[in-house]
Amino acid sequence: MQLVQGEEFEDLFRACHREAFHLEVQDTYETPEESEPFRKFLADEPDDYAWFQPWLTHVREVTGRGVAINRARVVTEPHTDYTRFAKAVARFNADAGENVRYLPRHQIGTEDLTEDDWWLFDDTVLAYTVFEPSGRWVGGAVTTDPRLVGYCRSVKEHVWSLATPLAEYCIL
Repeated sequence: MQLVQGEEFEDLFRACHREAFHLEVQDTYETPEESEPFRKFLADEPDDYAWFQPWLTHVREVTGRGVAINRARVVTEPHTDYTRFAKAVARFNADAGENVRYLPRHQIGTEDLTEDDWWLFDDTVLAYTVFEPSGRWVGGAVTTDPRLVGYCRSVKEHVWSLATPLAEYCIL
């Protein structure tokens, strides 16, 4: 595996022709970029979401080329505060062109999931999401190993088939 960061990670999207799929399996993320927006969310304070605009611009560029960006979030119910925050922000992802779905954790066996988050590009390039202990996103550990890619492809297909589109998913 090779760690890719910054522009190299974005190059994975640029090289993608059909689909960039993201699996998220954590109930809480503590990325420094989101700490103030998350605090505002919890305090019910307004946010201009300027911090989120670079990602949304990226999504528009990728989907504008005809590449699907699909995101599946496996979540525990009842939701953590972070899951509620991520779901509230997901409307911006969807407006930018992402297809976001949710799957309650109790509806899938642990043997049918991975413990890590990852991106799968065109079902051929796998990038495990890497975080520092502080929660800061570091990049992706990239591999094209056919066994790992094949396994994650099967997880993707199973999770996606069970997951509920954002517009239909209700917070319990």
